[in-house]
Amino acid sequence: MRKSVVFVILAFVLVVPLFGFHTTAQASGFTDVPSRALKEVNYLMKGGIAHGSSATRFSPETVVTREEAAVFISRALQLDGTKRETVFKDVSADNDSSGYIQSAVEKGVLSGYAGGKFLPYKEVTRGEMAVMMSRAFGYEFGGTLSGAANALMSRGIANGVEDGTFGSSRQIIRADFSVFLARAINPEFRTKNTAQFKKKLWVNATSLNVRTGPATSYEKVGSLKTNAEVSASHEIGSWIYIQSGSLTGFVHKSYLSDKESANSGNNDSDKGDIDDGSENPGTIDNVDPRLANQVIILDPGHGGGDSGAVGFGLKEKDVVLDTGLKVNELFKKTPFQVYMTRTSDTFPTLSERPKFAKSKGGNVFVSIHANAGGGTGIETYYYAAATNPYVSDSKLLATKIQQRMLTALQLKNRGVKTAGYYVIKYNSMPAALAELGFIDNKNDNEKLKSDYWRAQGAKAIYLGILDYYKEKGYNVDSLYDAAK
Repeated sequence: MRKSVVFVILAFVLVVPLFGFHTTAQASGFTDVPSRALKEVNYLMKGGIAHGSSATRFSPETVVTREEAAVFISRALQLDGTKRETVFKDVSADNDSSGYIQSAVEKGVLSGYAGGKFLPYKEVTRGEMAVMMSRAFGYEFGGTLSGAANALMSRGIANGVEDGTFGSSRQIIRADFSVFLARAINPEFRTKNTAQFKKKLWVNATSLNVRTGPATSYEKVGSLKTNAEVSASHEIGSWIYIQSGSLTGFVHKSYLSDKESANSGNNDSDKGDIDDGSENPGTIDNVDPRLANQVIILDPGHGGGDSGAVGFGLKEKDVVLDTGLKVNELFKKTPFQVYMTRTSDTFPTLSERPKFAKSKGGNVFVSIHANAGGGTGIETYYYAAATNPYVSDSKLLATKIQQRMLTALQLKNRGVKTAGYYVIKYNSMPAALAELGFIDNKNDNEKLKSDYWRAQGAKAIYLGILDYYKEKGYNVDSLYDAAK
């Protein structure tokens, strides 16, 4: 991959403000923000996207580094910033930015340099920023610097510099970055109106707040009622920019449906007066807005001509499919996005399963199996090779699922183990493989063939995944009731 067109991010504004005298103004307690960036800095601060260099200084003239760019863009996209191992030699798990950097890589927004390095302190240029921002917000740019520059300029997000060029080799400072990022998020800051509301959706909550930005910390400008029709533009993390009548702003996309499911979805009419989870507590109050951006992949093993293990006339492929479908039903009551590698008696190959997970932008992968070989009990696996950047998260996921299955199924604890099973070894996200019990053991088999015990196993997997997210710092407390 060419270094000149990759990674980095943000910032850049109009020609005159870049080189003229700047007056300063008060922005979120900072005393050094130039007037030209005041509204945008305040906007980013309100959403928790931008932070200052100290309690009173924003340091607007400081050049943006790759590490800083990764943090800002990841916050804007509401990616997971939990500190963890990365794929880069020069970004350790102890680095405060490690989670943001790794999340941006997994999202396809960032990449690294030769030798497995990220170069976190390398300063960012406008050309690198243009490519990064085009990737982050899904702008078509043809894989070229000029294409990325045109993508930003055509949307009123950025202009050229005084010599008539885009100034691709020039460095980006924090003030310019802030203006640029705010324009990418909210079209009201742009130099021209380029928002396109092409998609029709319907509100599936009793009352849905419309806000000035993609977070509950932003001001409410109005609300929409059940089945209100909206025209949708772009998405920012788990939020979507919409227009409905005289209202324009951001709503949480968990509470919108296409026409066919306008009367169903996550928030049925009997669940009270709920909105985006901030002001009218209901059955799913206090839902973490980041959850709607989390993708869970469920992988019922075997299928089709591959029956898996067989015991007492019971086929593994049937047990795990039924269990997986039950897990999926539980997740339908939550903001998570869930995809299954199979929903009927088909056989995706071993290589197709992790490829499918990656194509869906998965954040968690859980493969469901039943054991055989004369033993008894429950065990859960993860892949622990040193080359796997997801070892700690995969172990955490496997541990949480194992703990829940032990309680639910009341079988012998065979432990959390490591293995090189294909679907967890060749995956690009935290992954676990759960063995529900031994299909060739009479006692285990009795539970595996029982609809009641399969439902208990499904609840255990569901709760184990929630436990994993809770450990990672997400607010999932209101989602546990779905398994009661």
